[in-house]
Amino acid sequence: MHLTLGLLLNASGLTIMVLANSWATFMMAPSGVNEVGAVVGNIWEIMKGPLWNPINLHRFIANIGFGGAVVGAYAAFKFLSTTDPEKRAHYDWMGYTSNFIAILAFLPLPFAGYYLMAEIYSYSQQMGITAMGGILAWLFIVQAVLIGTILLAGNFYLWSGMSRTEGSERYKGLIKVIAFVLVVSFLIWVTPHTLILSASEISLLGGSHHHILGPLGIMPAKNIAVNLMLIATFLSFQLYRRSDKVATVRWAPLGNALLIGVYVAAVVNIIFLGVYYGYFTNTVYKVGSSVAQVSTTLVVIVAGLVIDTLMFRNAKRLPSHWGRIPDRAQYALFALPIAFTWLMALMGYVRSSVKTHWHVYTVMKDNSPDNFIPTIGYAGNMITLVTVLFLLCVLFMFWVANLSGSRQAKPDATAGGEA
Repeated sequence: MHLTLGLLLNASGLTIMVLANSWATFMMAPSGVNEVGAVVGNIWEIMKGPLWNPINLHRFIANIGFGGAVVGAYAAFKFLSTTDPEKRAHYDWMGYTSNFIAILAFLPLPFAGYYLMAEIYSYSQQMGITAMGGILAWLFIVQAVLIGTILLAGNFYLWSGMSRTEGSERYKGLIKVIAFVLVVSFLIWVTPHTLILSASEISLLGGSHHHILGPLGIMPAKNIAVNLMLIATFLSFQLYRRSDKVATVRWAPLGNALLIGVYVAAVVNIIFLGVYYGYFTNTVYKVGSSVAQVSTTLVVIVAGLVIDTLMFRNAKRLPSHWGRIPDRAQYALFALPIAFTWLMALMGYVRSSVKTHWHVYTVMKDNSPDNFIPTIGYAGNMITLVTVLFLLCVLFMFWVANLSGSRQAKPDATAGGEA
């Protein structure tokens, strides 16, 4: 009954989300109407605009990751609030499972976002430029900070969780390499292209672009960085999944060598595509190379899953000790829903603002005096306020759920009789 009600609740929520997406995408990219808003198609043609499915896919994946992050925070809250070893073991397992769901859903999310932005550019190049190269471009630097926070927190939790198993010692050296790749890629990703400078600073710098760091501010460098971060995060998952297993198949050395070759070839290919086509060819090849980079990352993920599944079939299991994880790892689980909520509010603002002064893009203009896009500072304050309010609601739900452990004292029959 519990599972059935949960499935029905998710089906209802998904239906509401899809309907709301049709309204939002109609305002961004109207379909089924002419240039003055007269209906020329049926209701399905109006609903199924060019951006409906990209938004549906993007939000569907994002909500899975978001839900996993919130449940992980609850598990961390319960883990830190008890000293019972059995309960700590249970909430440790719950936190790991939730983190696994959140990060596994998060890995394909940039690809869904790329698909959405490609469709936006296809529908209206001006709308795409407004989002990625105009007034809203700086918000994508904030987006990079939040996504970097999610990936760093998720990886840190996985590394801490490897202490549960007795076979994790063999991978400690690789963790340092992964951390180095993540930090360097993160710094490249948050490097802006055009700096906000005063006249004197521009004079000292010799322009608005830094002569050394300037090339890191454009998309080819950022495409390299984000794909390397995704590959590094997937490698952390692989190491965690391997930490309590020892392969028994004869071809295990060959499988490991093949997997290393896949990773090395993928990293070389991603860097080559980004550098050569991003800096030494025409813009059309620059855009096209990003598709090949995304495909390379997907090949690594699929190849890693297939090889590991076959290699560790009937593998020898090493002891795992649930509950034996540092308390500091739980704070990484708290960081995930905060970053997820902030990120969803931020990108919701971007999605709404790309319409600029239109209620329905190119069809119904907003003629009110307040038809401007709010400033980035104002938007940042509102996004932060929404995030704080939502997290307060989540903490209230945690508190309510915690009341289930309280029991009302039974009435004293003797005292009642005397009364």
